[in-house]
Amino acid sequence: MVAFDVDGTLFSSESIIFKTYVQAIEEFAAKKGKLTNLPTHDQIMMQIGKPVREIFANLLPELPEQEREGISSRVLELLCDSIRNGGGDFYAGVGSTIHYLKEKGYTITCASNGRKQYVETVLETAGVLQYFEPILVINQENICTKGDIISEYLKKYGYAAQSVILVGDRYSDWEAARQNKCLFGFCTYGHSVNGEIPDFDWKFDELPELKQFF
Repeated sequence: MVAFDVDGTLFSSESIIFKTYVQAIEEFAAKKGKLTNLPTHDQIMMQIGKPVREIFANLLPELPEQEREGISSRVLELLCDSIRNGGGDFYAGVGSTIHYLKEKGYTITCASNGRKQYVETVLETAGVLQYFEPILVINQENICTKGDIISEYLKKYGYAAQSVILVGDRYSDWEAARQNKCLFGFCTYGHSVNGEIPDFDWKFDELPELKQFF
């Protein structure tokens, strides 16, 4: 089984995410009559890959959770609209790599801290959603971390941990793989900062290089 992270692995939202966050926060301020500090581009990018609630708690700590949830929902709506209209950037080789793995008989899943609507919009826009098994996401009940997502996949499909590779770019991906004793494929082209990833089983600089391991 191959479990893909999304942001920094298959797709980059970097070109659209700052504008999206700013628009959602400014709409909130206008509606509620509240002023709040706008996060910088770098502050937002440092949060990419973390669970959504954690992202907004870190970026907007002065707001109560209910108001952060409202901004978060608006960000999701704006992001999905933008992606459907050509916003963001897919990494080269997404379609051919996913198709290659499916033709080889691998079960393909997604392990993202993003919400289901966002993940499915990315995959559908890339034309690869049909190759993926039903996607599990954080639900704040039995699945609270990316490690929990991988654990649930292992239970669902009955794979041995060492037969599963998690492909990603951030510490949360590495952590989820190591927690479940799975292999970790490190995408060096993603959003990680120098020294963020402690170790890896495979490393590649472009997504199509993944084919050489299968």
